[in-house]
Parts: sequence; structure tokens; C-alpha cells
Amino acid sequence: MAVNRMLPVLTAVAIAGAGLLAPAAAAASVVDADRQASAVSADVDDFSYASWDARYEVSLDDDGRSHMLVTETLVARFPDFDQNRGIVRGLPVTYDNAHLDTRVISVTDETGAAVPFETGEDDGLILVLTGDDDYVQGLNTYVIEYEMTDVILHRDDGQADEFYWDLLPLDSSQAIESFHAEIVFDAAMSAQLTGSARCYTGYAGSTDECAIQGPSADGDAASFRVESGERAAGDGVTVAIGFEPNTATQPSARTPNTVTDTVPALAALGAFGLSAGGCAAVAVLKRRRRTATGVVIAQYDVPDSMPPLLAAAIVPGAKDPIPAEIVHLAVRGTLRIEEAGDSEGATGQPRLRRTPGGRIPDQLDVEALDALFLGADAEGVVSLPLTDESFAGRMNGLLQSGKTAAASRGLTTRVRSRGAMVLQWCAIAVVAVGLGLSLWGAISGRVTGIPALVAISFGGFAVLMSSLFTFSKHTVLTPEGALAHEYLLGVREFIRVAEADRLQMLQSYTGAERRQDGSVNVIELYELLLPYAMLFGQEDQWGGVLEAAYAQAQRGPGWIGDPTSPYLRSHLAAFAVSSHAAATYSESSSSAGGSSGGGFSGGGGSGGSSGGR
Repeated sequence: MAVNRMLPVLTAVAIAGAGLLAPAAAAASVVDADRQASAVSADVDDFSYASWDARYEVSLDDDGRSHMLVTETLVARFPDFDQNRGIVRGLPVTYDNAHLDTRVISVTDETGAAVPFETGEDDGLILVLTGDDDYVQGLNTYVIEYEMTDVILHRDDGQADEFYWDLLPLDSSQAIESFHAEIVFDAAMSAQLTGSARCYTGYAGSTDECAIQGPSADGDAASFRVESGERAAGDGVTVAIGFEPNTATQPSARTPNTVTDTVPALAALGAFGLSAGGCAAVAVLKRRRRTATGVVIAQYDVPDSMPPLLAAAIVPGAKDPIPAEIVHLAVRGTLRIEEAGDSEGATGQPRLRRTPGGRIPDQLDVEALDALFLGADAEGVVSLPLTDESFAGRMNGLLQSGKTAAASRGLTTRVRSRGAMVLQWCAIAVVAVGLGLSLWGAISGRVTGIPALVAISFGGFAVLMSSLFTFSKHTVLTPEGALAHEYLLGVREFIRVAEADRLQMLQSYTGAERRQDGSVNVIELYELLLPYAMLFGQEDQWGGVLEAAYAQAQRGPGWIGDPTSPYLRSHLAAFAVSSHAAATYSESSSSAGGSSGGGFSGGGGSGGSSGGR
């Protein structure tokens, strides 16, 4: 009966309790969600150090080389949610060209209990990754013990040795609330102190100085202390403590070595010179093979078997062979050069009209006509296109036909230069020796030899590229080709000399036939030589001669439209430019020391890095 009376009361209490617990549970869920959201969005580097204490014990080993034992006590302040599993401390691997042989001894907490850690290497640093898969919060202490060698440097001026060291990482993103460092030198090193000691503070490059206490005697040892309050992230501390010269024996990597540091660079220079000599030997070979008799006699006629396409293959640096070939066909009456005009009389791109009955003296001329008039209209007219890869391809084919004809007619051949090959083999041998010495230095840890290694690598690349040239066969003139070359040089000489000298040549016994009909035959002769004047870059000079001849004969050139003679040179120049552009068109062508002062924060070794895990 009593129980029945209590049921309503218990029911009411239960309902009220549920009402009170529901908001609390909801609040707890919100807190958990906030923590989870914070953990997801947080940065593992977003923490600080409550204190950073370090002790450096520097001594000399039996070989006189410096050795340093470091104990860092770092108290990290992590946020009160699951963000970090530990810290990541980066320690340098090299310092001033030498390997430090950095070795991590242990990581413990403030009680001496071991803290799990692993190491890795990245970007010249040994990374000490503390912790495991468990998250850590609040204050956590990490005591990292490690050792290094060769931390004392010879100063560049030779006046002292130095312990020039960054005590804090300058690329850290964690602020430090309290900093303290103690540097202790053994008896042998303490006896060599010069009394010069400086401390630099601030961000990398800062020359601001800070207080350094010491030396303080501790038996035969001497110690220095640096301490401060709060330091912002990246605010470094660097000390520079001087010793008498040659206090510490330097590793071989810091000692100049001519064999590994200088000889490879000299070898690179020598190999480059030998390769250049090989290229010069090829040039000498080509130039020597152009000489037959060594005598150039002025010539005023060119045989039909030497069209401009063939002449361009044996004349070095021949200019505009395609325009010259077109003019060659025009003055021989096989085609006519015109200017296309619109209804208002404005001129445009040149066009070519094939004329029947013209004499075609050489097979190369036949190929040229076929290539030029491919796709001509019913009247035998074709325009020189502004942009046509197909036309340009056919013109390049004509140039190749000229080269092929020169070889098949015995005017050119392909040979290797023995002198160039000997020089190139010498260059390869020199590069191989230099590269071997550089690699030996690099493998032995000589970072000072890296510039020489870079130099010999570039030298080797240059030798490789030049080898492709010097070991290849090159087109040179045969004895018959050299005679033809000298003949063409005689034509150039005839074009070059003054008008009076030309007339005297034409009135000689051999030239009488050219003069028998007076100025008409002279004009024809000058026209026939015009394409070769274009090959030699003398078209402006020869065009002036033709203008004078046309004016005297009171006639105009029938092979290039119907301009009046005073404008021949301008018409010829415009045609040469247009036809050259059309012949060469391609789609791509339209695309288009610190202890004595003068030091700075971050100028020393170590420092390393710091971050979260």
C-alpha cells in the first residue's frame, strides 16, 4: 500500500531528473564536437615553449678535432585538446662544408624516463620526431641529448678560431617564454680563449647584440651563459666565441685541395678550349677545301649548268637562293614577275605568270618551275602566298635538291676532320679526369669541391654537344667544286668592279661576241648575272647598273611587270623580301667573422628547426 503511494512521487522525480540531465548531455555533446572540430582545424605547429634550456659541452678529441655534446631541455605547452603527439626537432647535418656526424643519443622526460622517438632526414636536417600515436596536452618536457663534431671554425682572416653557433632555430613558429643556454669548454680549449665573445639577437640577418656572461671558471673549464625572457617565434640567438688560431684541427673538407677543388675547374676550361679548337678545325677544313688554284679571275658569264639553286650549295652564306632562282627563271623568259592589284589599283603580293617558249637550261630549273606553279590557274598564274606551309615546304625541297645535285655532280662530298676528332678525344679525356676527381672529392665529403663539380659538369655537357658536331661528317667542296667556287667568286668580282672595268672586259677578245649587238646584249648579260648578284648580296649595286643600262637603251625590264627603269631596285627589293618570307614561312614563326664584431643573428651553425608533430 505504501509502495503504491510512492509510485507517483518516484515517477515525478524521474521525469524531473531526465529533464535536468538532458541539457547537460547536450552541453557535453557540444563540447565534444567543439573539441573534435578544433582538433581537425588546428595546426600541429600552433603551440609554444614554456622554457628552452640548452647546455653545450665542447672539447677536443685525441686528433685535435672539436667535439660537442648537447643537452636540450624543452618544455612544450600544448593546447588542451587533441592536436599534438609530440615535437619535431631538426638538427643540422653539415656546417661550413663539413659533415657534423650528428648523432642523437636519447630523448627523455623530466624524470629521466625514455620518450619514444624516431629520426629521419630532410633538407639537410636530421629530424627528431618525439612521441607515438597518443596525443599530449598541456606541459610536456623533452630532454634531447645529441653530439656533433667539427663545430669550431678557422676564421677566414686566419686571426682566430671561432665557436660561431646559432642557439635557437630561426625558422621556428613557436614563441619561447624563457630561454637559457650554457656553453662549457674543456681545459684544453679554455686555455686558448682570446677573450673575444659576442652575442647577436633578432631575426635572421640582425646585427643587434645581446649580453653574454663569461668566461666563468669551473675548475680548468670555462663557461659562458646567455639567457633572456620571452622570445617571439623566429627570434634567434647566436654566439661567437674566439680562440687562438689553429686551436681545433679542421676536417679535410674545409681544407683547400687543389686536386679536387681546382683541377676539375681547370679541366672544364681546358676541355672547353679543346672542343672549341675542334670546331675551329672543322671550319679550317671547310675553308681549305674551297681553294683550287687560289686565283680568282673576273667572269662575266655563268654556264647553264650552274643555276642559283646549285650555286647556293657551294657558295658559303649564299643569300636568298629562292628569290634568286625565280629571277633566274624570269630573265631567261620562262616566267614573268607581276604585282597583283585590286580594283582600285592598289598593289599586293607578287604573282608569277608562266610564259611559254622560254629556255629551261637545267633539270633543277625544271624542278623549280614545277614547284612554283603547282596549283596555278588556267592562265598559268600563281600568287606568292603570305602564309602557306605547303609552299614553304616545296621551296625547302628545292634547296635540298640543290644540295643533292651538288653532291651527285661531284661538286661536294661529306668527310670528317681528323684534326677535330683528335682534339675532341682529348677534350673527352680531360673531362673524364676532371669529373672523376670531382666525384672522388664529393664522395669523400668535400663540399668545397661542389663548385668544381658544377664547372666540370657544364664542361662535360659542352663537350658532349660539340662532339655531335666534330665527330660528324661535314659537307665540303671537291676539287671540281672548288674550281666552280672560284669561278663564282670571279662572277662576284665582275659585279663588284667599276663600270669602266666591266666595259674593258667586255671589249676584250673573249668579250667581243657580247658587244657585237651593242647595249642590248649587254643588258641581257647583266640580267643573266642578276640572280648571282642576289646570291652574293649585290643586288642593289647590280640593280643600279641595270637601271642605267635600261635608261640608255630606252626600254624597261620585261621580266618584272612593266615598271619604269628608275624603280627597278625598289621592285626587286620588295619582291626579294616577299618571296623569301613565303619560302621560309612556318606556323611556328607566327607564334610567339663574428667574435670580433660584424656578425649577425643566424650567421652561425646549428640552430636547426623546431615544429610540432
